[in-house]
Amino acid sequence: MTRAYRRRAPGEPRAIGYVYILPALIVYAAFLLYPFGQSVWLSFVHWDGLTVATPAGFDNYRALFSDASLRAPFLHALLLLVFYAALPVAIGLLLAALMSRVRIRGMTFFRTVLFLPQVLALIVVGVAWRSILAPDGLLNDALRAVGLGGLARPWLGDYTWALPAVGVVGTWVGTGLCMVLFLAGAQRIPRELYEAARMDGAGPLREFLTVTLPGLRPQIAVALTLTVVAGLRNFDLIYITTSGGPGNATSVPAYEVYHRAFETNQVGSAAAVGVALTVLIFVLTVTVSRLVEGRRA
Repeated sequence: MTRAYRRRAPGEPRAIGYVYILPALIVYAAFLLYPFGQSVWLSFVHWDGLTVATPAGFDNYRALFSDASLRAPFLHALLLLVFYAALPVAIGLLLAALMSRVRIRGMTFFRTVLFLPQVLALIVVGVAWRSILAPDGLLNDALRAVGLGGLARPWLGDYTWALPAVGVVGTWVGTGLCMVLFLAGAQRIPRELYEAARMDGAGPLREFLTVTLPGLRPQIAVALTLTVVAGLRNFDLIYITTSGGPGNATSVPAYEVYHRAFETNQVGSAAAVGVALTVLIFVLTVTVSRLVEGRRA
């Protein structure tokens, strides 16, 4: 009896643990898994939200590759990742390296200012930048004031510049988060490594590449994951600043889901876009984690 008890005892807390997480699993299944399953089902039908749905097979998914108006939002989203993920991480690394190496008066103030966009609702950010980028907005007024009026343009209404303009807003929002993550990670790197690098004659650049950058791999993985997800599911800024325009020059998958489901009554197509976006986010986040963090032993 004692032997049987000893053999079972280590496994009993695991069963109890499942009981503890059961409420969370129920909530997760009810509000995430079930709606996602419904979206998958809707993606295989033609439905306008009112009449009876008819089977569509894989038509909605084939349209993602054959319909240019559906391909474009995904291409725009991938381009925006340069602004939403690559640039914030690069600028955040640069700022973190400078702030951790050089003593600057008022460091707390600068950190707060750079992190401020993270505590603002994206609706507020969108309204503010829409005003700045307007034809009579602050940016064009500043260009005219310094004699560069020829560069002034309706940034959010220009087919060429609308998408980069929204991307710059995303860079502004994400840079502060990346910087704070990297500063926190840099403080955990042993000072002895920097001293050893300096004794070997390493300059600032080599010190950054051989000590700081490898030491920040976990933080880089987190920053890239957060910024990639934010870039792909971007809806607020697009809706507030351009509503996908001009034309569909700034349309992205998340906005396309809203547009097709609630404005053009193509619920099945909207569901297919949403499912494809979910799969894309999952694939990219797993890829980023594998590439940056590497395989764990």
